[in-house]
Amino acid sequence: MAWTQMLLVSRRSPAAAPAATPAFSRSFSKSSPSYIVKVGIPEFLNGVGRGVETHVAKLETEIGELHKLLVTRTLKLKKLGIPCKHRKLILKYTHKYRAGLWRPRADAVKS
Repeated sequence: MAWTQMLLVSRRSPAAAPAATPAFSRSFSKSSPSYIVKVGIPEFLNGVGRGVETHVAKLETEIGELHKLLVTRTLKLKKLGIPCKHRKLILKYTHKYRAGLWRPRADAVKS
């Protein structure tokens, strides 16, 4: 049934299809937010929250830089003594950060 409907829709002439008006197009992309700051391991873990920020000193001494944390595997974090729940959170947010879906927020600037 669905296959035949797709064939019928594709066979319609372009003149019969309603034209999309560019004036009513919707844009879902957001402009770059004003809270972007230079991100290091402490800012990243504080942005994740949920107790993960307790491992800042350990990760800074062992890993050093944020780009190394972004490619660190779970076994390395396990060897550093980070609990499973915190490893999952760190890996979840590193994946989101690499994909550009999440950034840690900066503290609110007082005016």
